[in-house]
Amino acid sequence: MIPKPKLLIVEDEQAILQGLIDVFIFHGFDVDWADDGKTGLEKALTGSYDLILLDVMLPFVDGFEICNQIRAKDKWQPIIMLTAKSSEEDIIMGLTLGADDYVAKPFSIRELVLRVNTVLKRVRPPGLENEILQVGKMQIDSANLLQINATSPQAFSRRELDILH
Repeated sequence: MIPKPKLLIVEDEQAILQGLIDVFIFHGFDVDWADDGKTGLEKALTGSYDLILLDVMLPFVDGFEICNQIRAKDKWQPIIMLTAKSSEEDIIMGLTLGADDYVAKPFSIRELVLRVNTVLKRVRPPGLENEILQVGKMQIDSANLLQINATSPQAFSRRELDILH
């Protein structure tokens, strides 16, 4: 069984948030969410996510600050900004702070899903498709992100596998 990519969505507009949750669950993602910047920042810094979808205009802590704090801790965490702030200055700010992509609202759901999948493909290290990793007594199937010598299979996120590798 291939583990689902784990996605954190940080969005304060409830209709958009629920729509994104539904779409990404439908597309096979494990979805966590936050509807304000403070909660989103806490989850982003303490959780393990394959990708973070991040609004900019959020209560308590804005998305630019969240992106900046994530990058200070983890320069490899995939982040896509998803926001109504679409001026050239805002886009440059988001990308300069380390976002991997910047999508302006309104957006196409099909395009967003493709952008998320494209970023996830890029962040997976090359050559892991058929590699069996040996970490101590653990053997990990890197293609399926599973510990293969366990009595009950242990799934890993891509990020956890990258750390072990």
